Amino acid sequence: MKIRLMGSVAAVALSAGAAQAEYTLHVLHINDFHSRIEAVNGSDSTCSAAEAAEDKCFGGIARLSAKVNELRDSLTAAGENVILVDAGDQFQGSLMFTTYKGAAEAEFLEQLRPDAMALGNHEFDDGPEGLAEFLDKVTFPVISGNLDVSQSNILAGRVQNHVVLDVGGEKIGIISALATDTTETSSPGNMVIFQDEIESLKADVATLEEEGVTKIIAVTHAGYTMDQEIAAQVPGIDAVVGGHSHTYLSATDPNRAGPYPTWVSQESGAMVPVVQAYAYSKYLGHLKLTFADDGSLLHAAGNTILLDSSVTPDPAIEARVAELAGPIEEVKAKVIGEAAEAIDGSRETCRQMECQMGNLVTDAMLDRVKDQGVTIAITNGGGLRASIDAGPVTMGEVLGVLPFQNTLSTFTVTGADIVAALENGVSRLEDAGGRFAQVSGLKYSFDPAQAVGSRVSDVMVMLGGDAWAPIDEAAEYNLVSNNYVRGGGDGFRMFVDARNAYDFGPDLADVLADYMAKSQNYTPYLDGRITRK
Repeated sequence: MKIRLMGSVAAVALSAGAAQAEYTLHVLHINDFHSRIEAVNGSDSTCSAAEAAEDKCFGGIARLSAKVNELRDSLTAAGENVILVDAGDQFQGSLMFTTYKGAAEAEFLEQLRPDAMALGNHEFDDGPEGLAEFLDKVTFPVISGNLDVSQSNILAGRVQNHVVLDVGGEKIGIISALATDTTETSSPGNMVIFQDEIESLKADVATLEEEGVTKIIAVTHAGYTMDQEIAAQVPGIDAVVGGHSHTYLSATDPNRAGPYPTWVSQESGAMVPVVQAYAYSKYLGHLKLTFADDGSLLHAAGNTILLDSSVTPDPAIEARVAELAGPIEEVKAKVIGEAAEAIDGSRETCRQMECQMGNLVTDAMLDRVKDQGVTIAITNGGGLRASIDAGPVTMGEVLGVLPFQNTLSTFTVTGADIVAALENGVSRLEDAGGRFAQVSGLKYSFDPAQAVGSRVSDVMVMLGGDAWAPIDEAAEYNLVSNNYVRGGGDGFRMFVDARNAYDFGPDLADVLADYMAKSQNYTPYLDGRITRK
């Protein structure tokens, strides 16, 4: 078994074993790009021309490509070994994906030349068929070791368990796993079978070790919490490069979600570094791994690199982005309303508590169908993908918030079903699960310290005006949501068999745009409809 060392212990080992031949590998990594092909602003929405003029843009494929190529060229010129990996979720999140359905992402990834890409859950948003079209267009390995696609006539033989790279004369094994709740958060279909992440990775490590591969990196799309479990429980891995939770790790920033790298210990005493690089092309991760000649990890260090205005975008790629953006600029530029203040739709709030964007969207949904006798709106916090800045609001900003083309869905369920839905919403707080329920016409409290299934209390329904009453679990209520939630997405299985279901209402983005137009100068607010104890 390999013995891994880090920090000061590594320094002692190096001085004691000077005869060892070290091998250094630079791992450049991205995750959760979410179709941010154009540069983004501070709210992770598409950066405007005015913001660009003020150097307030981040990321975008042209800037990301420039930085990757700069590091690749400088490291290679210095005789260093370097790879680029993508931890998944290229799909979904901007009009670029809505318009080109993965073709634009494939085109630019081919130029970026990752050595391996892990599948993310959103790669299945258009079903196996959408993923297959993407795979038709790329030549680099796309991997996910815990998926069995052998029963799919579309994907069979096209998604690898792992890949072995030859980098500077050394074999580097790349293994992968995708979150098993993808069946709830996306649309992989019945022919894609998921296996346990940790058990699958253990099996792939064993396979690689039998082949003599001693340097193994897990590139996963399972979230920061699961990545740490993987690091603790899968012997033989040297590092975990993750995605899915959009976690901002940093070696220097005190406002980080965790350190870069995050060190995790195994029972054997091995220490495994875990890294992630936020999302939306805003950062590029750079992890430097130093190995002894027996394949044991001696040291790991690095940081996330902010891709701000100090990085000059690649001009050829920027021109191509502008060409692709042309046909959708007119739609994006249409002003549909005004915001008196910035509207917070950040992941950090909308998946954990009442948020301004959640109130706006659910109020808009309820307003649209109030004449149909609907009194309650519920939407998943994970469906809210951006904030909106103060001032004129464009259709492009609205589509940035609601990019999934979900439709309004109305149906009838019992009060017990609604309580179960709220419990489902707070069941994955630790992972910032997208199932968190934003609501209108409803109030509830929750306590994260309680066991899953017993966190929700004080559920109240609106009677009209300022009047509220405790929910009656035996009574039936008319509810509005989106077709994804109504169909059981994000764990809302209690809605699948709802009565009087109609899933083909207007696009949720159009509902929000119409509501904001009617509201004129909209002022965001919180009113205590969700209480976190």
